[in-house]
Parts: sequence; C-alpha cells; structure tokens
Amino acid sequence: MKRSDKMVKHKYILTFLFFYIFLNFACTSSPRYGTNNTTLKTRKFSKKPSKRSNKNKKDVIFIDPASVNTNVKHKKIMKGISSFYSEDFHGKLTANGEIFDMYGLTAAHKTLPLNTVCRVTNLDNNKSLILRINDRGPYVVGRILDCSYGAAKKLGFVDKGTTEVKIEVIEWGDGEYMHHRKLN
Repeated sequence: MKRSDKMVKHKYILTFLFFYIFLNFACTSSPRYGTNNTTLKTRKFSKKPSKRSNKNKKDVIFIDPASVNTNVKHKKIMKGISSFYSEDFHGKLTANGEIFDMYGLTAAHKTLPLNTVCRVTNLDNNKSLILRINDRGPYVVGRILDCSYGAAKKLGFVDKGTTEVKIEVIEWGDGEYMHHRKLN
C-alpha cells in the first residue's frame, strides 16, 4: 500500500469515529439529576408570582420557606385558598425527592406530612379529587394548598388561577423523603 492510500484510509476512519462519537453523545438525553452525592436541589422561589396561578397580583406577599414551622398539629379537615404550579417546576425535584410531574395528581402543603393522601374538593363547583402531598408550599400568604396543573385541571380552576378548597385527610403520610440509589 502506498503512503497516500494509508493516509486516505486513516482519514476515513477518523471521520467515521468523529461522527460515531458525535452521534452517540449528542443525541442522548441529559439526566434529571447528577450522579454525585450532593444534597438535593431545592426549588428556587422567585420574587414575582407566576402568571397562571395569580390573577390578583397586588395583594401577594411571599414567605421565606425556611421560616415555616413544620411541627404543627393538623386538623383532619381544612378549608382555604388553593393555587396551582406547573411549567416552572416540571421535571425538577419536589420536597420528598420525586421528580415533579405537572400532569400528575399531587399537591404542595406547608406543614402536612409528606406522602399524606387527602381528598381535595373545589367548593365553587363541588368537584373533588384524591391527591398526595409530595412538596412544600405555597409560600404566598393566605393560601393553604398548591396543586399540580393536572389536579387543578380536573378540579376545574385552571382558568381562574385560585379557588376555595376543602382538604380532608384520608391517610396521614410518613413524612419520608425518597432515597435515590447512587448511580455508578
């Protein structure tokens, strides 16, 4: 074989390897969370309210999540205002370590134990739904529950943004966080 034939052959091999490596690494999906053993990422709370979940922007006051007292005795039935959260947190970790699915039937509550199962009833239209508490929030004064988008849609208050709800605890949660296995 001539030297120029070897160089052409090497050129084709290098070109093939380049495209093979490029296709394998460029087309893979990125992981939801890293493999290192760091603390779980928490939601970032913006100073501005979400466009969807808040129609009355003038009376919104945000609360620091670290200042919420979670050592509270709970009633089995509660009433108050609920909002919902969706795109901003879709795919991010919730307070119990799950990946938030905006189309799922979950909710955030400030103090109820995580994994508590409750029936939530929209008092405007009497639609009710069984939800599981897997996150903390809402951090807006005057609201007691933050439903996922899927739950708000089934309860019928997506267009309105907030609604008055009744929360009935069906099963108290264990308050446990999910423990992810270490990826090696």
